[in-house]
Amino acid sequence: MAPAEETLPPDADGVPAAPEAAAAREARPDGRMPRWLPRAMVLALALVACFRLATWAFDQLTGLLLNILIAFFLALAVEPAVDRMAARGVRRGLATGLVFLGILIGVAGFFTLLGSMLADQIVTMVEEFPKYLDQVVSWINETFHTELSRVEIQDSLLHSEWLQSYVKNSANNVLDVSAQVLGGLFKVLTVTLFAFYFAADGPRLRRALCSVLPPSRQTEVLRAWEIAVAKTGGYIYSRGLMALISGIAHYVLLEWLGVPYAPALAVWVGLISQFIPTIGTYLAGALPMLIAFTVNPWYALWVLVFVVVYQQFENYLLQPRITARTVDIHPAVSFGSVIAGTALLGAVGALIAIPATATLQAFLGAYIKRYDVTDDPRVQGRTRRRRGMSALARARDALKRRG
Repeated sequence: MAPAEETLPPDADGVPAAPEAAAAREARPDGRMPRWLPRAMVLALALVACFRLATWAFDQLTGLLLNILIAFFLALAVEPAVDRMAARGVRRGLATGLVFLGILIGVAGFFTLLGSMLADQIVTMVEEFPKYLDQVVSWINETFHTELSRVEIQDSLLHSEWLQSYVKNSANNVLDVSAQVLGGLFKVLTVTLFAFYFAADGPRLRRALCSVLPPSRQTEVLRAWEIAVAKTGGYIYSRGLMALISGIAHYVLLEWLGVPYAPALAVWVGLISQFIPTIGTYLAGALPMLIAFTVNPWYALWVLVFVVVYQQFENYLLQPRITARTVDIHPAVSFGSVIAGTALLGAVGALIAIPATATLQAFLGAYIKRYDVTDDPRVQGRTRRRRGMSALARARDALKRRG
């Protein structure tokens, strides 16, 4: 006996309902929402909450992540020296400590010398201020036929509302400045500790990273790490060499002009101009100009002219030759990477942009297949030379090609 066919209930007009309508009515009994919709809404809300939580956590940890990034590149820079000392039998932790101790002594000595120089120059400028003011007032009186007095100018400056409000605001901001100084010292300590651990435990860190990867990926990671160490070390070497050349050049100028503290100023110009990209040269040249102004105002102009001329010499002649052998990155790519790094990470991005770009360029170059370039004048750059050839030379060249 055949089973009875299931009859569909009629709709409002008495017409039997279609199978699709019946299925929809079964999925939504009594016109209520589907059963999967509340779970989908809860899942969507959970995903939004997780995304907001991850965004908040990333914003809170941005400073720490930047410090770790700086520490990583610092560890890459000192790792070649640590490896050399470890190859000679020195324990890796001790070798890393000795390298960082040498860096600490150099930085502390530099800032101590620079601080004493600045303190002496500030005292000298304060003592000589009335004399400079007399010279300026006398020049103004002779040029514009005025009758200004230095005593009246000093009294107006000392009793001005701007100076009083500035002193009051400075006194109120002492606590904020102290907090910023302590925060800066804490950041330096954090970067130093992370860099020490990265350099001292470099092989262990690479082994732990490779242990979770298949053998083919392990080779790529180790190659990338080796390239990063080589490029970062080459960047530090090239910057150090250019800092030495810049320091010697500025020392000769300052010593010739008779500017005091010429060695300290030369070291200042060399380091700041090379390790602060783009604006480092002009920022470093401001201090020698100020010191030279205390000796003779015309000397400050000479220093400014020399800084600008030396910057062009460094950009177009010195830097391409040195970086081509160490970092191997085009000057235009270097400049663009610094701008991009500054836009993304600020000063930190400007510092690590060049070694990061050089590492990425070298790593990609190992996997990009290159082909021989066709011998075309438009590619080889011989178009202008051939146009400038005489008719006899062109005929001789054509005969050689046919032969």
